[in-house]
Amino acid sequence: MADKTKKIDAVDTKIIKLLQINARTTASDIAENIGMSVPAVSERLRKLENAGIIERYTAILNNSKLGKEVMAIMLVAMGNPDLAVGAAFRDLVTSEPDVLECYSVTGEYDYQLKIITASTASLEQLLARIKAAVGVSKTSTAIILSTVKLNFPIEL
Repeated sequence: MADKTKKIDAVDTKIIKLLQINARTTASDIAENIGMSVPAVSERLRKLENAGIIERYTAILNNSKLGKEVMAIMLVAMGNPDLAVGAAFRDLVTSEPDVLECYSVTGEYDYQLKIITASTASLEQLLARIKAAVGVSKTSTAIILSTVKLNFPIEL
């Protein structure tokens, strides 16, 4: 099987590090920072995007300032390994706006969800919908009290 990972060089690494600090950094600012021309930086960015290394540019929001005061991690075990049941569950969590992340995991549980919602009442309603989903056999939920580390840059 062929290796599908793109090799990145020191220049790509510098560009990526700058964008991880601030995704709104312009090609002009990057070029000035690393000593390249704007067209050369733009071409590198295009190649990184086309290779899928840069998937998207985004903003990180302060959830509490937006009225989303409750964060939780929910573990979900599926009693039925049927593919259709798994697909229906993935569709459910994808459609829930308060489920920010969903991972298929190994171990006692099948999925781990990160939830950010307005209140314990809205959390309770969301948990009830998830627990009622076909195939869900067991859940465990932990309320997040505080964030110890929230780090987005991937070390290169």
